[in-house]
Amino acid sequence: MEDVIFVSTGDVKVCDINHHLKSTAIGSCIVVTAWDSSQKIGGMAHVMLPGVAPKGKKEYATRYAANAIDKLLDQLSQLGTKKEKLEVCLIGGANVLKRENDTIGEDNLRSTEGILADKGFLIKSKAVGGTLRRSAFLNVSSGFVYYTEGDSDERLLSNTTKLST
Repeated sequence: MEDVIFVSTGDVKVCDINHHLKSTAIGSCIVVTAWDSSQKIGGMAHVMLPGVAPKGKKEYATRYAANAIDKLLDQLSQLGTKKEKLEVCLIGGANVLKRENDTIGEDNLRSTEGILADKGFLIKSKAVGGTLRRSAFLNVSSGFVYYTEGDSDERLLSNTTKLST
């Protein structure tokens, strides 16, 4: 039986083939999924804020893109995966409050993409922007990433086909 592990805002979780990862209520946040096809290991980070956590904010550090991505990669490495084997997808970055000058979703996306690029990652697929909330689901046994947008049914975002730039 495969269990679903929920990833809340600011959380980072990793697991093996016996589990799946799910995150809901994704607005301006960015969810990063990472999956290793050879090891059947996956991880998810629910990033709330761009950049790096301020000094002294250890308890909430993984709310920030740089800290969350570092922790995600570290935990995946501890399970035996190698960075070059990971397929990465992004979900979120919406302006759900529809405020004209609200750029936090864009800032989160730009920060997350920049950090991943600096670490040598290509983004395989993404469902980002707009004004609708999303959810994300990583099937760790298959590597398929699904998402919802607003009240939509689950849609396939990514499967185990080749990377796109």
